[in-house]
Amino acid sequence: MAKGWASWGAWLYRRGENFIALMIGVMFIAFLLQVVFRYVLNWPTGWSNELTVVLWIWVVLFGAAFVVREEEEIRFDLIYSAVGPRARRFMTLASAAALIGLYGCSFPAVFDYVTFMKVEHTAYLKIRFDWLFSIYIVFVLAVIARYLWLGFHALKGDAPDEFDPTKASSGV
Repeated sequence: MAKGWASWGAWLYRRGENFIALMIGVMFIAFLLQVVFRYVLNWPTGWSNELTVVLWIWVVLFGAAFVVREEEEIRFDLIYSAVGPRARRFMTLASAAALIGLYGCSFPAVFDYVTFMKVEHTAYLKIRFDWLFSIYIVFVLAVIARYLWLGFHALKGDAPDEFDPTKASSGV
């Protein structure tokens, strides 16, 4: 049963990477079109800039929520790498509690604001702001879930792996 979940999770992870690659590809095409329209045709466009900004927001938040693994996150590891497994467990538990508390307290206001923004649209593409910023709600829920998982494992007694900078990847 666990192997089935792991393969399903790996498949979803790869689809998340594919989705980010697609968004970055569309951003690149929009950028090239903006250059062509502006400097070749002398016809400035706003939609391409707007599309690039919207996709950048989605790439960053979707990537942080679903693609960037725990060991790829940016951290101040000078102290974290210097301590033993017990201290790393405590640090993980403390950071998990702080992040769950902060994101949990802010979530009702974030949800209210994002749903309120249905009355506004982007200037060129007319995308409703609640759709545009809905990725932030997904991001907050994913961060809370991730740190609940990490905090649970830290409470259970599993020490986080020692960070090895030689095995770190780009993050996306």
